[in-house]
Amino acid sequence: MHRTPSGLTLPSPSRRTLLRGVGGAAVLGAGIPLLSACGGSGTAADPKTVTLGSKASDPVPKKAFADIYAAFQKESGLTVDVNTKDSNTFQEQINSYLQGTPDDVFTWFAGYRMQFFAAKGLATPIDEVWQKIGGNFPDAMHKLSKGEDGKYYLVPLYTYPWAVFYRKSVFQEKGYEVPTTWDDFIALCKQMQQDKLVPIAFGDKDAWPALGTFDQINFRANGYDFHVELMAGKASWTDAKVRKVFDLWTEILPYHQEGAVGRTWQDAAQTLASKKAGMYLMGTFVAQQFTDKAALEDLDFFAFPEIDPAYGQDTVEAPTDGFMMSRSPKNKSGSLKLLEYLGTPAAEEIYLKSDPSVVAASTKADTSSYTTLQKKAYDMIADAKNLTQFMDRDSRPDFTSTVMQPALQKFVRDPKGVDSLLSSIERQKKTIFASS
Repeated sequence: MHRTPSGLTLPSPSRRTLLRGVGGAAVLGAGIPLLSACGGSGTAADPKTVTLGSKASDPVPKKAFADIYAAFQKESGLTVDVNTKDSNTFQEQINSYLQGTPDDVFTWFAGYRMQFFAAKGLATPIDEVWQKIGGNFPDAMHKLSKGEDGKYYLVPLYTYPWAVFYRKSVFQEKGYEVPTTWDDFIALCKQMQQDKLVPIAFGDKDAWPALGTFDQINFRANGYDFHVELMAGKASWTDAKVRKVFDLWTEILPYHQEGAVGRTWQDAAQTLASKKAGMYLMGTFVAQQFTDKAALEDLDFFAFPEIDPAYGQDTVEAPTDGFMMSRSPKNKSGSLKLLEYLGTPAAEEIYLKSDPSVVAASTKADTSSYTTLQKKAYDMIADAKNLTQFMDRDSRPDFTSTVMQPALQKFVRDPKGVDSLLSSIERQKKTIFASS
């Protein structure tokens, strides 16, 4: 995921849904934009160079991207001049960066956060690219790459699902069955507790993992459409449907690892690796914490269980990353060529050689070298009816960081007083979403 440490992320391909609402202001860049274009504002365009702003500063993805750009240069004769910043800085300054003199092409996220910049006119439509690459992607990727105006703005490269992870050997030894319904899930948690296991590993020190738990319960209980409306600021946090999410969460909270707010997600993962915990809800990047090959091969996952049969397990949380073109690229023709190349199976296959933790967004990429987990991740996303991106990508990042993260940490510490908590969230939401 976008916040995993040093370069590992477990992305994958996808199939069908997008976030409709946009309107909120994303990000929060301020003051002097440290993120500036490679060439600077006064430099004349070099027809043989495409500038690219990148958030891929960790070693693994940085090398993987560099390999793609080198292959593109060999094929096209065009050089990609990369301007790399660490991911947090890039995200914090993206707003001012795009309003200044940005690079021709830049790395970004699919869905809502892409749509915001498209709606503000800070990105160029790339429909002509999609006319050529469209057949490489499933329906979901098409939808995730479109702005509110129905035009394409993003070329996706990879994605990865969130799911419930477990050790196959533990389930076999204890005779556990993979739960597919909420009641089965509760029963399994109770059994694990009796067997002296922590039923659900949990670490929310960095405040974002709890966002994933909320998402899963919300779209399982209330469906994809309500989830998207809530994330877009259009549904109320005081709605009875939201209260239901917290009631359900309260039901399983006693089965979560205690002291979660003081524990990192990596430390929580280690309790699964050491077989002290039975399950762990996380993105597939959790596999990077399993450094022992045998333990990694013992790792498996299942979709978060059904809560309402009307919605089943048809929604999958699958954050997706890709590339966009800025509003006034100096080398537009070269940028279009680069984006077209980035949308090919060949580009994705080059990336996967350096970063095998990810799964290609394209259904045409060669999957023969995929691990068992990668294949399963690919299938989970490819078969999903709806895809979400994760709360801080589906909603305004200023809302999720300043309101939702501390609110959910407060809930995890003490699940009492939910009504007042939701009223507070709703008040703050109205203020934030009413701003520019």
